[in-house]
Amino acid sequence: MPRAKGGFKTRRRRNRVLKEAEGYFGKRSKAYRSAQEAVDRAKRYAYRDRKARKRDFRSLWIIRINAAARLAGLSYSAMMGGLKKAGVTIDRKTMADLAIQDPSAFTKLAETAREQLAA
Repeated sequence: MPRAKGGFKTRRRRNRVLKEAEGYFGKRSKAYRSAQEAVDRAKRYAYRDRKARKRDFRSLWIIRINAAARLAGLSYSAMMGGLKKAGVTIDRKTMADLAIQDPSAFTKLAETAREQLAA
């Protein structure tokens, strides 16, 4: 049986992996097998962390809203409950941005929530 050498397709596949591993440290960027393992692991982390990034940002927004709400004399849950009763549909990303960029507008939101809780 003739010896099967690495032809065009094999070389192209290996070069693609080595291209993706450019910038990795040491053997991970030069040896095909090490590069393949490193690239596979990097892709797994990238897939997982695209999901985790969304959770992390939502958590950050909630922390910021809670801190600003407490300065306005409310807890996070009370503020969100009051805004829901008031029919205010503003997402957490925007509220967190308001808390940092425009505290007076955030205070008005807190007042709206407080009025709904009192009623």
